[in-house]
Amino acid sequence: MARPRLPRRPPAARSGARRLRSGDLPPVGVVDVVERDADGDLFVRLAKDSGDAPLTRLAPGAGEVAAGAPGLGDRLLVRFEALETGEREARLIKRLGQSAHRVLGVVRKSRREARVEPVDRKSRDTLLLIEAEARDLRDGDLVLAQVGGGADRPHGPKRGKVLEVLGRESDPRAASLIAIHANGIPTGFSAEAEAEALSAAPPTPSGRTDLRHLPLVTIDPRDARDHDDAVFAEPDEHPNNPGGWIVWVAIADVAAYVRPGSALDRAAREKGNSVYFPDRVEPMLPERLSAGLCSLSEAESRACLVVRMVFDARGRKLAHRFVRALMRSAASLSYEQAQDAIDGAPDEATAPLMEGVLRPLWEAYGALKIGRDARSPLEIESVERQIAVDNSGAVSSIRPRASLEAHKLIEECMIQANVCAAETLEQRRSPLIYRVHDAPSQEKLEALGDFLATLSIPWTKGEPPRTDRFNRLLERTRGGPNAEIVNEVVLRTQMQAIYSSENIGHFGLNLNRYAHFTSPIRRYADLIVHRGLIRALGLGDDGLSGEDIARIKDTAEHITLTERRAMAAERGAVDRYVAAFLEDRVGATFQGRITGVTRFGLFVRLAETGADGLVAVSTLGDEYFIHDEKSHTLVGERTGARWRLGAKVEVRLREATPITGGLLFEMLSEPEEADSASDRSAPRRRRPGGPFRGGRRGPTRPRAG
Repeated sequence: MARPRLPRRPPAARSGARRLRSGDLPPVGVVDVVERDADGDLFVRLAKDSGDAPLTRLAPGAGEVAAGAPGLGDRLLVRFEALETGEREARLIKRLGQSAHRVLGVVRKSRREARVEPVDRKSRDTLLLIEAEARDLRDGDLVLAQVGGGADRPHGPKRGKVLEVLGRESDPRAASLIAIHANGIPTGFSAEAEAEALSAAPPTPSGRTDLRHLPLVTIDPRDARDHDDAVFAEPDEHPNNPGGWIVWVAIADVAAYVRPGSALDRAAREKGNSVYFPDRVEPMLPERLSAGLCSLSEAESRACLVVRMVFDARGRKLAHRFVRALMRSAASLSYEQAQDAIDGAPDEATAPLMEGVLRPLWEAYGALKIGRDARSPLEIESVERQIAVDNSGAVSSIRPRASLEAHKLIEECMIQANVCAAETLEQRRSPLIYRVHDAPSQEKLEALGDFLATLSIPWTKGEPPRTDRFNRLLERTRGGPNAEIVNEVVLRTQMQAIYSSENIGHFGLNLNRYAHFTSPIRRYADLIVHRGLIRALGLGDDGLSGEDIARIKDTAEHITLTERRAMAAERGAVDRYVAAFLEDRVGATFQGRITGVTRFGLFVRLAETGADGLVAVSTLGDEYFIHDEKSHTLVGERTGARWRLGAKVEVRLREATPITGGLLFEMLSEPEEADSASDRSAPRRRRPGGPFRGGRRGPTRPRAG
């Protein structure tokens, strides 16, 4: 039973907390417990990189029976609720990730003692191991340790006990291993779940529409580990739809193998989604299904759920219907293969498909693109890093992932299929999990306007948020000196998409209803939508169960959490791989751009690799720098010299720490002078021995990026 809510103290009595604005917080979020005040109340901060994220009070007692009492350092899933005062408080849903009482770290041994140094760059809790505990450990062992195991000394590090040796710090694959354990990613499957997967039988035509004559093809990344969607397009011959197209999207029928309440279902729900790393994948389903019976492999008969969509010549959808089918992929193509073929360089696999498959797909996409442009979804550009690893697990290259028309074709086909799923389930009054994306808050829009004013770019703050407004802004600055940073700030202005049983629409895609349907091999949300369609359309006895329906709200909150958890793990692994790749280039100079301005320093993204690192404010100059949040600048208190968001800079790599993923840079460029703040050219190279060397004031513990 939860404790009664305690009376709230006035804001002035709260140490370190600041008043929250409604736009600062999502409805549900992942937070870290970061402070405890004199009265014992805990304060949490959204689990983001920025130390400037607001603090909010954790409601005492809420959820502790199910989740256990949280403590400092715990990572939690919370619901933010509005109070009569206009502030919000966090109410605990569940604990997750690494507790403050457990430390993932590396053993450091000396003649005198052995310690566990945490791999989390934000943690300062080094654990001292007792002699008996450390005897069989080696320097560089990657371990999971627990606080305790001996009497703590009055001063110095806490005592710790090693629970498990996970590997070696020197193993190139340690990056993903650390990310898995640091973020609490469930690994493997129970014997019962594996047995269910092994007993699964290949599909038969019974109860299915046989579409094996249809030349559906899969188009995926070269390194795709599964194939859960296939596409085909053909002209619509109906006389009432001149220039129209029929587009087929076939999706692996995972629901046929993962039944509600089964061991496979329990494992898939717990994981929520697959997690992808440069060297491995932690799949939502066992390999027998994820890479076998549920993967739409070339020339193999596979069970699928298919949507047949009819579009007119301007990309407006006229009709759609779902069938449960049997298909056989005509080819498994990469994006590059398909693009090369349509650009005039087909290979042995694509040449026979040109006229009957690939050209019709591109012509159908031409119509869909007209509809997409009319809809005007957000056109934010983001560059994804592609990390290639060799057989040993070491990074062989880091390069931007190409953005091809083939990517956009598949993306638009999948978006349309997802819309069809949401529309059908709404029409049948079936419970479903939506993919929702809220519009930016007024506070975020005002902050965007304040920043754009520093670049002399007009932005009317009072207008409601619309995707076409953002797109006009992006188009107006595209190709100019501020294009990258305007794109970055517009991206930061957006809310995060979540799963929800309540529909608020999808702002970014500019759609009224949207549900994930196209990736059930790797997302539990899609499996629930498949079950909903099977139940609503009478396509079998393995549709949405009563238990599924009863807990659909909880499932939506849970898989939002698992998605955030996966994103954090994937990002952490990439950061560690990049740090390992750059470790032997310490001392080298790089061109980059300031992508983050905080009170404790500047975050710089390197042009060559996309790597992010920190220039600590204490190293920036011989004066105190003030953080101007509105203009995203650090301004020198004495000289007015400034470092601004988006500025091109040159930096030297001072430190690369693969075990934490941290990069520290030394600034080689000079700041903009006070009287030339409107000059948007790149900052000048700093003169050796110039006035901005050293550092008099700054944070006592600058954090690595």
